Amino acid sequence: MVHFVGAGSGAPDLITLRGKKFLEEADVVIYAGSLVNPQLLEYTKENCEIYNSAKMTLEEVLDVIFAAEEKGLTTVRLHTGDPSLYGAIREQMDVLEEKNIAFDYCPGVSSFCGAASALNLEYTLPDVSQSVIITRMEGRTPVPEKESIQSFAAHHATMVVFLSTGMLEELSRRLIEGGYTADTPAAIVYKATWEDQKTFVCTVGTLAQTAKENNITKTALMIIGDVVAHSHYNRSELYNPAFTTEFREATE
Repeated sequence: MVHFVGAGSGAPDLITLRGKKFLEEADVVIYAGSLVNPQLLEYTKENCEIYNSAKMTLEEVLDVIFAAEEKGLTTVRLHTGDPSLYGAIREQMDVLEEKNIAFDYCPGVSSFCGAASALNLEYTLPDVSQSVIITRMEGRTPVPEKESIQSFAAHHATMVVFLSTGMLEELSRRLIEGGYTADTPAAIVYKATWEDQKTFVCTVGTLAQTAKENNITKTALMIIGDVVAHSHYNRSELYNPAFTTEFREATE
């Protein structure tokens, strides 16, 4: 059996109870060493075989899984955050399906959730933004043309940008070209929920300058939109005494 497990955003106690249980029971763990907090490996049993996939190819990862399966062992494939975002899990699952190897998937706390917690931020403020766009800049790996930063910026929704810390000048240019103003609120969150977490509130126009001044070159998320300022939003109707819900009648 293979368990794909989301490690959470960084803090070792932000893994799910289910994910922790899988780690405790695993005979083999293959973890994304470039981003997963190594403290999570302390949950494994003494004789667990541990592999760092940052130094491995897909084929090498699969070979470890195949060998474990031949021995009747249980494998945990430990990915950062929630593996459904930039986790490269589908390509592994496809091969396992072809080989008739059983697997399941345990979700985790994504770093975009960890970044919101670091800023005490709500992404969806009434009458400010009710949508969150999660995307990245193209670097060595491409992004479909239909998903350009400019096209997303035109919506003026909340935007969370992964994997783009080294391209902030270009990110700002594209955000402004798409419709955000240079003074639109923005934030940089470095290593959300880790012990060395850092947060910086700035603007779209000062993203690159802020990162440079604080020596932030990788492992950060950028949050774009008026929700960062969390001002001028309307009260939620959910708890409005004048609003009737399925569970409560209006009292005003």
